[in-house]
Amino acid sequence: MSTVKRCENQVIGYLRVSTEEQAVSGLGLADQRAIIATEAQRREWRDIQFVSDEGYSAKNLSRPGIASALEALRRGDASILVVSKLDRLSRSLLDFATLMDRARREGWELVVLDLAIDTTIPSGALMANVMAAFAEYERQLIGTRTSAALQQLKASGKRLGRPRTLSPEVTERIVSARAEGATLQSIADALNADGVPTARGGTRWYPSTVKAVLVSSDLDALATT
Repeated sequence: MSTVKRCENQVIGYLRVSTEEQAVSGLGLADQRAIIATEAQRREWRDIQFVSDEGYSAKNLSRPGIASALEALRRGDASILVVSKLDRLSRSLLDFATLMDRARREGWELVVLDLAIDTTIPSGALMANVMAAFAEYERQLIGTRTSAALQQLKASGKRLGRPRTLSPEVTERIVSARAEGATLQSIADALNADGVPTARGGTRWYPSTVKAVLVSSDLDALATT
């Protein structure tokens, strides 16, 4: 559990809309803001800051707005992250599980209004744990399928080995996310959530491994935390 001195009852309301969704009724930033503002009034949250990502999909967490929100929560500048709908935050259960674990470790709370996920109260925390359990089940299924596929390749005589270099796509993803303002930690979290292997075939990214990619790409300025 984090020992950071946290600003209690300071709330970050997160808003997101993709390029395709910007013209769709009920998915706009104003609609999301209104839903969160209504809940803030009901709960008497007097100090709420809105952070948004416009034109970004929810396929991963490599977004500047959510990156800045998570960094503020990590520092203790806020204590609660609230979204109107889960798909505004993420469409990946694995991403959600990663955020839940991060919230637990760093000591902040998560509220998702459409699914009654609210780690500030027992019933909402229970719902969050159910969602996290499904995410873990999904992760185990992926691992089982991957293992079976590798065994099949091995049985057919294919030579298996760890990749020693990153694909250009992964490198570009890291560089782009950093250029857009994502922290090293948020980039690592997104890569972990998507199951992207490291350059040496590892299964876990850390800020240091993300930084190593930036340094090896001759982007020392972006690698600075």
